[in-house]
Amino acid sequence: MNSSNPPQAGEYGGDEVSAIVLDPGYSTTRAGFAGEDAPKSLIPTYYGKYNADGQEKLVFGDDVFVTPRPGLSIYNPIGKDGIVEDWDMAEKVWEYSFTSRLTGAKASNPLHNGLNDISNDELPTDMEVESDEKPLADSPLLMTEPGWNPVKAREKTIEIAMEKWGTPAFYLARSGVLAAFASGKASALVIDIGASNISITPVHDGMILKRGVQHSPLGGDYISSQIRALFKKNSPQPITITPHYLISSKTAVEAGQPPQAKYKTFPAEKAPDATYRALLEERTLSEFKECVVQVWPGPNKLSATGPTGVSNEEMARSSPGRPFEFPDGYNQLFGADRFRVVESLFDAKAAILDSDSSFPTPTQAQTLPELIKASLSGVDVDIRPHLLGNVVVTGASSLLYGFTDRLNHELMQLFPGPRVRISAPGNTGERRFGSWIGGSILASLGTFHQMWISKKEYDEHGANIVEKRCK
Repeated sequence: MNSSNPPQAGEYGGDEVSAIVLDPGYSTTRAGFAGEDAPKSLIPTYYGKYNADGQEKLVFGDDVFVTPRPGLSIYNPIGKDGIVEDWDMAEKVWEYSFTSRLTGAKASNPLHNGLNDISNDELPTDMEVESDEKPLADSPLLMTEPGWNPVKAREKTIEIAMEKWGTPAFYLARSGVLAAFASGKASALVIDIGASNISITPVHDGMILKRGVQHSPLGGDYISSQIRALFKKNSPQPITITPHYLISSKTAVEAGQPPQAKYKTFPAEKAPDATYRALLEERTLSEFKECVVQVWPGPNKLSATGPTGVSNEEMARSSPGRPFEFPDGYNQLFGADRFRVVESLFDAKAAILDSDSSFPTPTQAQTLPELIKASLSGVDVDIRPHLLGNVVVTGASSLLYGFTDRLNHELMQLFPGPRVRISAPGNTGERRFGSWIGGSILASLGTFHQMWISKKEYDEHGANIVEKRCK
């Protein structure tokens, strides 16, 4: 499409309607209109399945958390590595994310919507009904993907957008590049800490440097598993998490005292699946991370000795603790332990071992400093100082208290020569939605219109056009 010629009838001209930006993650899926500063639709990527009247029913969005339906089990269409595993369900979750908040549901047959009820003596007239109204027929779509997304998955994504949703134009952008754009940088080292993994993406002049992309499974869910391991080792008794839906009433107790609560019980045929309880426990662990967990700010590791000769562990013990109350009323002051649960992101030896955890014991190569080292050694020597001067931190799990201070210390120890500058917005929304905001900026630029893949081009070249156009 030549930008100097006016668009042909079948081509996408671009200006008349704002695009939708869809940023699917492992924990949440963000969607909203390009040009806005935050996504309007934020839903969990998890969905629920249960049986009612012999039929399988699906639950999407926040409804997943609300009612513990009988036999309700929870699934996630995206794998731990951020790549889609169940395409049919991913399509349904994504479609729900924009139809529920942005575009409205598809139009139903006017004969069945209750507004055109016909009295018995009248014959229904034949109404012209467009049965194949597609949810995105009027809106171009920009979607994000991880830097290591395979070709098959990219082709499947454009196929869904064009054929199932009927979008007039589509673009697939790497989330690392978008996070750099959101910080106003064309070149940056993007450190993204999400729920299922950490990824390091070197971006140069708006292009991803594939050889430098690194990722490891030590994301927010791994930190949650470390918190569970810590609760098991708690003395005098282990801490158990009882989600809100199992508690009918509770009484306030002193710190460290056993909880005094009345619990609800569900008969076996009415109880939700164990995956439902695990999901709600995860919500309590998220609160714990937000309120209590801290990263040891440095300098040096938590296990090392500080400059004064006093060990960092001692220093952590002497700092005032942080209280936390669990849904059943049990509460406790967390001291040095609140630093220990995150330490293994920087030092694999500090991992709290737990035989029941679904995460394998982390290796040193999976820790943040090693990933950054591996990422920078995969790119040209000349641009390393430039990347270190533009480190962009994004992802909700990077909001842990003290995280950027520690990262700064680690980078200065690893690379004492070049100047290290970290760009981490203090606004929580900007940090959580970094790649969505980048997509919102990009899709609303006038100059971006020549980048869209139009429906006409898709029909002409097929799904593999996404490989040629979305570098």
